[in-house]
Amino acid sequence: MVISASGPSLARRHDLPRSKADPLAPPPNQPLLSPQVADSQAQGAIAKPMTGVIRATLVLTGFLLLTLPLMPLQWLLIKAGSRRQRRLPHWYHRQVCRLLGIRIHQKGEIRDKFAVLVISNHVTWLDVPVLSAVAAVSFVAKKEIASWPLAGSLARLQRTVFVDRRRRSAVGATSNEIAARLRAGDHVVLFAEGTSSDGNRVLPFKTSLFAAAKPGRPHARRAGTLPDEQAGPGVAPANSDDDAKTQVFVQTVALTYTSIHGLPLTRLSRPVVAWYGDMEMISHVWTLLKAGPIDIHVEVGAAVPLDDFADRKALACFAEEEIRGRVLRMLRGRSSDASDAPAKTTRPAKSWSQRDLMRSNVEDSRSNVEDSANWP
Repeated sequence: MVISASGPSLARRHDLPRSKADPLAPPPNQPLLSPQVADSQAQGAIAKPMTGVIRATLVLTGFLLLTLPLMPLQWLLIKAGSRRQRRLPHWYHRQVCRLLGIRIHQKGEIRDKFAVLVISNHVTWLDVPVLSAVAAVSFVAKKEIASWPLAGSLARLQRTVFVDRRRRSAVGATSNEIAARLRAGDHVVLFAEGTSSDGNRVLPFKTSLFAAAKPGRPHARRAGTLPDEQAGPGVAPANSDDDAKTQVFVQTVALTYTSIHGLPLTRLSRPVVAWYGDMEMISHVWTLLKAGPIDIHVEVGAAVPLDDFADRKALACFAEEEIRGRVLRMLRGRSSDASDAPAKTTRPAKSWSQRDLMRSNVEDSRSNVEDSANWP
């Protein structure tokens, strides 16, 4: 159970770079909406301030009444090693989404019986309850979140893996913990952008964040890893659950916020929901509690064996292209259908051009310099 597993650093990052791969990025003469302007637009989105205050008060009261009794129960489940320690946060976040008025429009599913590395874009603190309502997941988050009031306790109770990016000596231990979680059949979520965006684009993925996953060299895929109806292209059917759990799969998740209080979000108004840059979290939470129901579209990609990727750069390129494509389609007002599912999932490790990998190398070098201040 967690409020936010990742968020912006204290540094200002609303002046985000324009991506050539993102045709919806505003031109240079139209800068991104600053966090201050987004906050003011959020206030303006609430037609009746008094009604909004009443709603926010009721939602906050319900949240506390739901959360506080469940915290010691989850602690006991973790101490006892019960399997329900994974399921209780999933149920809890479904109730939280109902309280907040978050309406999830989901396409695809995160595979329940298999270890999955879930790679997602990151827009706001709402991403955490949304993803936790979609499946029983844990998150990878920066170490600083562990010290946040309430949010840190909830993150620990959801078995969040905390990463200290400022200490290179700690990366190995974190990688081992993530690997152990995946071997145990957990679903681990990685926000690959390394920060949250304004919701109008997908930021370049930081390939350095994939180091903990340690994708191995491609090798012949064993039979008996995933049922036909649950597998992506080229994945063999399963013979037994035990054999399936010996292999880790990757699934991408694209998150797109489309409307608030029934009104469609545009390029200018979407940052009302997004939490990015130097936005203050408490005021942003209070504003959204007053605003009303929020619609989000969640599109889950097909399961692909982690061993199909030659290295972390190939994995990052594959995930970034899949997620960016789905987000752009949703921003343009149309959902992906079966024919839109990328055929590249058949051979992900070989579907990237040399230019893509060179670009990934450049971005990786930049991210290594920025990680200590900006992750996640």
